[in-house]
Amino acid sequence: MTKILVFGVEGQLGNALGKAAWPDGWEVTALDVPDINFMKPESLRDVIRAQKPALIVNAAAYTAVDKAEEETVKNWTINAVAPAVIAEEAAKAGAAMVHISTDYVYSGSKPGEWVETDPLGPLGGYGAAKVASEMAVTALLARYLILRTSWVYAAHGHNFVKTMLRVGKERDRLTVVDDQWGRPTDAVDLGNGIIHAAAHALGKDADWGTYQFSNSGEKVTWCGFARAIFEKAAPWYGKGPEVAAIPTKDYPTPARRPENSLMSLKKWEAAFGHTPRAWPDALDSVLAELKDQ
Repeated sequence: MTKILVFGVEGQLGNALGKAAWPDGWEVTALDVPDINFMKPESLRDVIRAQKPALIVNAAAYTAVDKAEEETVKNWTINAVAPAVIAEEAAKAGAAMVHISTDYVYSGSKPGEWVETDPLGPLGGYGAAKVASEMAVTALLARYLILRTSWVYAAHGHNFVKTMLRVGKERDRLTVVDDQWGRPTDAVDLGNGIIHAAAHALGKDADWGTYQFSNSGEKVTWCGFARAIFEKAAPWYGKGPEVAAIPTKDYPTPARRPENSLMSLKKWEAAFGHTPRAWPDALDSVLAELKDQ
């Protein structure tokens, strides 16, 4: 029996992991509040020691990027200190760890796809905390998978897709940024990717390290993504609003966003023999689930 401990089951990714099909012989314990408190990271030690997992998946994070610029203690505690505590306890227990990171560790200034060895240059507090978490995990563990991902959404939780569908019913015209590029990531595909990679790494005790994961396909802007949402949802959603393109400078936010979040999947594909499905196909699946809610 391989014991797996998942933190953050109430989030988009954690929810997907909680519903996923894990390999036979894997016993999964998925926790969130009130059973765990990431604002008190030291309390996580007792949970890990009691569970004695072979693998810990940290899907918990404080992802309110703009609020992170003000709620600095909350951001740093959840996104940097807690992962360091988990990694330390994993090392003591001889456990491996999967830690979810973000495109926000990059500056966004590169014209092409980011690769895992590119210099890190976060633009704000959220990205800086995630960089710190990566540094802690790599310093404390040899058996880890750090997965940098981008633009995560799901039928569960709060995200761009659900926000667009909601405000699209309230307004005839939306303005969406059209000069930030990337690829969206379906939380279900990310969850299945984590399971696939973890099974591979644990089975061979190899290919640990830092990877990037998003859905595949052509790059897209937030504006292009919004237009795709309304176009694909139209058969059941009805006519969507006009989606007008605007530059980032016309939509100021407390936290700066990377201009380019496009991440290479080549290292992931080479190590795990898996190419994530194209983001338009993944979007179809999520919209089908939202239709039935």
